[in-house]
Amino acid sequence: MATDCKNCPLRRRDLFVEFSAEELAFMRNFKAGELVIDAGTPLLMEGSNSPQLFTALHGMGLRYKTLPNGRRQVVNLIYPGDFIGLQAAVMGEMGHSVEATTRMTLCVFDRSEFWTFFKSSPSRAFDITWLAAIEEHFLGSSLATLGQRTALQAVAWALSRIFLRGQALEIVRNSSMPFPYRQQDLADALGLSLVHTNKTLGKLRDRQMASWSDGVLQINNMTKLCEVAQVSDEPLPRRPIM
Repeated sequence: MATDCKNCPLRRRDLFVEFSAEELAFMRNFKAGELVIDAGTPLLMEGSNSPQLFTALHGMGLRYKTLPNGRRQVVNLIYPGDFIGLQAAVMGEMGHSVEATTRMTLCVFDRSEFWTFFKSSPSRAFDITWLAAIEEHFLGSSLATLGQRTALQAVAWALSRIFLRGQALEIVRNSSMPFPYRQQDLADALGLSLVHTNKTLGKLRDRQMASWSDGVLQINNMTKLCEVAQVSDEPLPRRPIM
């Protein structure tokens, strides 16, 4: 059975802003159902015009673009609570692909009702705008990383951002969190070769800052890791959930 929005497990986490009673009623009407997909399943394809929008309820995935020569750029990772398909809702088609990394459960929304947000629920429409703005902010940080950070700084930046998100989602236990991705995914996100990524992860491990193996990311010294990455270790701001 689909999860009722009033019983959504994500809403109990401090990362997400609480719904008002009116927003909760709106979202219960807007939700069309749930979809479960296995690891490796494409959810949205670049150039497609999906009739649905999604929120990740459980599981993780990734967004990526593929060039004609087959090379891939990972745009970002998908965590529980992320809103998926906004690009197609606004622009008519997806500019990137979305794929499940683990088994995922997704809340499904009818895209044809998307503009109802702006007509009937201005607060929810603002939340969508906020999500789009924070995505733009993240892509700016990613571009700065690709263009200006060294490989060591870039990998430190990625691992620190991932870990902060894990802390906000309350999936960190004893300085460790599930991280069910491949080193190739991280390499494709940072514009590095797989060999360079592996060697750089080894440097962070040898310096006892961070280690990643068997689908588990462990951060041993967050302060030092953030110093290398040249970023703050402040907790992430609270965010809306669709």
